[in-house]
Amino acid sequence: MKARGRILAFFLLVIALIGMIGTTSLPIAKDIKLGLDLQGGFEVLYEVKSLNDGPEITNEILSDTTDALTNRINVLGVSEPVIQIEGDDRIRVQLAGIENQSEARELLSTEANLTFRDSDDNLLMDGSDLKEGGATGTFNENGAPIVSLELNDPAKFADITSEIMQRPLGDNVLVIWMDFEEGVDSYQEERLKADPKFVSAPSVTQRINSSSVQITGSFTVEETQNFAGILNAGALPVELVEIYSTSVGAQFGEEALDKTTFAAAIGIGLVLLFMLIFYRFPGIVAVVTLSTYVYLILLIFNWIGGVLTLPGIAAIMLGVGMAVDANIITYERIREEIRTGKSVKESFQIGARSSFSAIIDANVTTLLAAIVLFYFGTSSVKGFATLLIISILASFATAVWGSRLLLGLWVHSGFLDNKKGWFGLKADKIHDVKEEKLITDLSTPFDRFDFAGNRNKFFTASLVLIAAGAIIIGIFQLNLGIDFAGGTRVEVTSDSSLTQQEVEEFLGEAGFPSENVVISGDTSNIGVARYTDDFTQTEIEELKQAAIDTYGQEPNVSTVSNQVAIELIQNALYALGIAAIGIIIYVAFRFEWRMGVASVVALIHDTFFIIAVFSLLRLEVDITFIAAVLTIVGYSINDTIVTFDRIRENMKTMKKIETVDQLENVVNVSLRQTLIRSVNTVLTVVLVVVALLIFGAPSITNFSIALLIGLIAGTYSSIFIAAQLWLVLKKKELNKKGPIDIEKQEQESKWGSDEPVV
Repeated sequence: MKARGRILAFFLLVIALIGMIGTTSLPIAKDIKLGLDLQGGFEVLYEVKSLNDGPEITNEILSDTTDALTNRINVLGVSEPVIQIEGDDRIRVQLAGIENQSEARELLSTEANLTFRDSDDNLLMDGSDLKEGGATGTFNENGAPIVSLELNDPAKFADITSEIMQRPLGDNVLVIWMDFEEGVDSYQEERLKADPKFVSAPSVTQRINSSSVQITGSFTVEETQNFAGILNAGALPVELVEIYSTSVGAQFGEEALDKTTFAAAIGIGLVLLFMLIFYRFPGIVAVVTLSTYVYLILLIFNWIGGVLTLPGIAAIMLGVGMAVDANIITYERIREEIRTGKSVKESFQIGARSSFSAIIDANVTTLLAAIVLFYFGTSSVKGFATLLIISILASFATAVWGSRLLLGLWVHSGFLDNKKGWFGLKADKIHDVKEEKLITDLSTPFDRFDFAGNRNKFFTASLVLIAAGAIIIGIFQLNLGIDFAGGTRVEVTSDSSLTQQEVEEFLGEAGFPSENVVISGDTSNIGVARYTDDFTQTEIEELKQAAIDTYGQEPNVSTVSNQVAIELIQNALYALGIAAIGIIIYVAFRFEWRMGVASVVALIHDTFFIIAVFSLLRLEVDITFIAAVLTIVGYSINDTIVTFDRIRENMKTMKKIETVDQLENVVNVSLRQTLIRSVNTVLTVVLVVVALLIFGAPSITNFSIALLIGLIAGTYSSIFIAAQLWLVLKKKELNKKGPIDIEKQEQESKWGSDEPVV
């Protein structure tokens, strides 16, 4: 009865999970806020500067400015805008889903200093003469849209109009300006232009004693509403200077969302299929926990009000690989114990306990990289890091405790006692318990390969590749994106295929000639142009209108000032450096300093190869490239940690190490034991990355390529570099100090129990 109760409990839990996921996942997914790259919109980073003779920028002034910006955005009706103060003098604004980006940017950046001047530009009235909230968009008697303003002092306005009406014809005008610039703007010059800068300049022929002023002009209804709204929101107490901006067309965002979610479904589906085929019954448990993992991520991300971006979807998919990794580590260890002849129940208990240490270490080191990325990242990269952190925690909860709970119910029921084949093992691979086989005695597909004995060959191969990579970088250098080089990036999209010449001709005719044009996209329908200058807001609007007129779609435009580019480079270097130092400290504390050094050398090895390949292929290096590198740092150290954990465990079975041959044997045995796990883990993540590469949006293609290169290089370095380098360092210790007392070292570096409470 007890056994039947456990199985019943398993099915009840699974049914409850399916019911919860099935009934609530769709509403949760709909509630998640989408980033600019998934629904269109724009992001701009303003540097806040004092107005002429204005006060210094303080936190209070920054707060007042964000309030004014919020009020203006409310006029647009944008849902859930993001306005953040960054540092001492910057404000970042993100408006996702905005339809008229040009109008919104103009509404945000204008200082909204309304002034009334005469024909000689003398100040007569300003915004302080208006009643607070007294501006309204309405219609005159002819039905034309106008803006009506309520005045504080009608008598003052009467005196002003009385003085102006006495001036000669042509000079008897009341010129209404928005953001008049002293010494720059002039009515006498502007009136000669077809599209003058001033709002309007009505002639005054009589004294006007009224509490309201009507501003007429060639307004649309929407323009009068926005004009009134910005006046009611109040003038900005500062000047806002754009130092970074990016905009994404709505159609492009929708297409990117469709492609990347499809890629996610394909990638995750392949991973689940692999687990079912390779691990059989435990694979079924993995399918349940992985489904729960994805649900948990979306739920938590929705709770914290996160904004989902393309890199964020990639983080979820990569998190699936990490969750699978924890399952694979546990399942492989259980299978090893079963192969020695132990019962399923005993194998489950030992395997779960022994694998926990490796899972903890692997997840903590990846978490370090994610936290560093979050701290130094900006915008979508920070969102990627947030989802990566959530993914690590959620994968730990589902893949460790969740999998053990569900699999444990079947194991402890006794149903699997004589069904060792349900774990994907062939009968001829399982020994009789009477043979008293140790895990180190088990055969592997790699027994003939002498990893340790061939270490010099691996070192030589890597040195040759590093030298070749250095030559490649020296010749081709890096194709730095605007994130690191500054300038402007324009992405023109067409419904049909494009040619380089066609895009160059369009840009030339639009007044923005460029010889740096690259064609991309599944159907060669995207033209990407790079400029060294960062475009002004006016230039961006002119280019956008030209693209809409020619191709019927709004282009994506990103600008980065040199100042921001330098800061991004510095932050990228800080992030990589701090992540490396953190990993050295953790690994040295958890294992020993030699393993920490070997791990970081392997990481530098991996990073260098990614950079060399990007240099050779002329792929753009931008801020998402750094995100990819730090992600690979996490994955590579994950592989390395698992190998070192097995080396440490195998050394525990030995009281002393007296010869180099013993050291080499430990390395060989450990690598042979963990290689299947490493291959399986990388294979599952590669399935996800390849799906992203083939089916994902073009904007994350380089990100996916960096991940793919890094995964291959990381697996190589974990097996052929890190463990071998540790062997070299350990060999020096052996030669210098003599026999190594393993028991003594273990007592000195005792960490505590690794076994979770189940």
